[in-house]
Amino acid sequence: MAVYTHVPAEEIDAFLTRYDAGRLVSAKGIAEGVENSNYLLETTGADGTRHRYILTLYEKRVDEADLPFFMDLLDHLGARGCLVPRFIADRDGKRLQQLSGRPACLIEFLTGISVTEPTPGQARAAGVALGELHRAALGFASERRNALDIAGWHDLAAKCGDDFDQIQPGLAARVAQELAFLDAHWPADLPRSVIHADLFPDNVLMLGEDVTGLIDFYFSCTDIRAYDLAVTHSAWCFSNDGAIWFGARGAAIGAGYRQAHGLSAAECAAFPILCRGAALRFLLTRAYDWINTPADALVTRKDPLAYLRRLDFYAQAEPATLLGA
Repeated sequence: MAVYTHVPAEEIDAFLTRYDAGRLVSAKGIAEGVENSNYLLETTGADGTRHRYILTLYEKRVDEADLPFFMDLLDHLGARGCLVPRFIADRDGKRLQQLSGRPACLIEFLTGISVTEPTPGQARAAGVALGELHRAALGFASERRNALDIAGWHDLAAKCGDDFDQIQPGLAARVAQELAFLDAHWPADLPRSVIHADLFPDNVLMLGEDVTGLIDFYFSCTDIRAYDLAVTHSAWCFSNDGAIWFGARGAAIGAGYRQAHGLSAAECAAFPILCRGAALRFLLTRAYDWINTPADALVTRKDPLAYLRRLDFYAQAEPATLLGA
């Protein structure tokens, strides 16, 4: 989450009159993330009860034409028991609005916190939640291409160009080397489904070791199902700087996912390559944002080199090491 578009409180209050959501009490911009402008809203109803919502204004990579896919996906998952935030319709049944010149939506607020140093028990719960998500996604008819697949990685690398080496000398050559490897080895015959594609700890809400919500589905798409597990693995199993590998978390995520969904022998064998792809994907998007984020944006920039360290680890890893027995 982030704030690129600053919306006056008076405009937010007027926006809320379209809904049965009460009157605005407070609106706080949320600085984490890099994709959209987000506000945590607190309102009060006629009876004095307080409510919370998320107001999102869509910017940058989120295409307005993709929003019906995300809305329908969350309705599908929610109807099957997944704890996901649904989009709220106004009194006319409209979910997508315009605010401050941007597409905007009012979204359910889910309780819970995002952990910064997950325990193995919390990592296992995340693995279970991802497996349950994949089960619940069965039967969802819509598809959306992953814009950040290998072709997308090549496009991002070309856009960064020589600027890679401003982040670290030799990074451009390392990215080119990895792209060539993945072009030659990326699996083509593994099961595909709708995936979350961004299940970082800050997109999993928890109370203790219980998952209370999965959020931020704006990268969700149709792709290799086990790649989703690889993305989650790369996000949960390292220190924030990517320097320390927590094997107990990796084994816990693997155990949780197997419990809820299961993994085939082919998916396990391909898992190190899928993890290399996940590491490269976030190295590239972080590098691009590092180079291009406006200086005055209220946004937390993330270190691309943290994912270079993950990439180097995965390049040497064995499947059993990553997911446990």
